[in-house]
Amino acid sequence: MLIPVPELTPDALRAAVARIAPSRIPALTQHLFEATTNAQQTQSLAPLRAFVHSWAVFVAIERHPHQAARLRELEAVVDSGERDPGPAITEIQAIREAAEVEAGL
Repeated sequence: MLIPVPELTPDALRAAVARIAPSRIPALTQHLFEATTNAQQTQSLAPLRAFVHSWAVFVAIERHPHQAARLRELEAVVDSGERDPGPAITEIQAIREAAEVEAGL
């Protein structure tokens, strides 16, 4: 079942991640803590905006299991260094750009 696109808030993103990738909750929590700390130290909302952007894209990709699997395949191609990564990088960028649109970013 496809989960709906969540609101662009930490709580909504956390709930979405808990449904589609519960193992990633510790990473989300750590990222949110770091973003909050950095926002306070710099007196800027930029770290919180980066947090929301990152996790909204993650959710937009992961809510489509076939797309998420394809992204992991492409990342493995790039990481392996066994062949020209250009086509894989281009497809990764396309997946991420589509996820940004879907997330409303």
